[in-house]
Amino acid sequence: MCFIFSSQRLVAQNLPASQRICGDWENQAKSLRIKIYTEDEEFKAKITWFRDTEGKSLNYWKDKRNPDPKLRNRTILGMSILRDLEYNAKTGTWENGMVYDSKHGKEWNASASMDKKGLLKVRGYWHFKWIGKSMIFHRIK
Repeated sequence: MCFIFSSQRLVAQNLPASQRICGDWENQAKSLRIKIYTEDEEFKAKITWFRDTEGKSLNYWKDKRNPDPKLRNRTILGMSILRDLEYNAKTGTWENGMVYDSKHGKEWNASASMDKKGLLKVRGYWHFKWIGKSMIFHRIK
């Protein structure tokens, strides 16, 4: 088991610093999995799995709280939730992004960083980083 986690960390370390954020991640509560990837030179993320507490199919859940009525029927599974992140080589962080919270239908400013253990911290905030919440993710696969 230790070998698996060590090899995952080594693979991530062999990537360019800006790309280390890319891959599959699971939150600490083990209730959400996301895939972070690049598209058009920006970092994005989409939901790949979430814990269903009511026994319904993951495709059942819709973005019903979205402020745009045209988007309220889209499924949460596969939905893009993070966009516009840019890598800052000076700080080793990803900044200036936006994260979407489907539970509340709100979009927040976003940043991300990785600690020495390889844990990913994604912070959603309102204009100032100290006004927000963070989620911690560990790499999977």
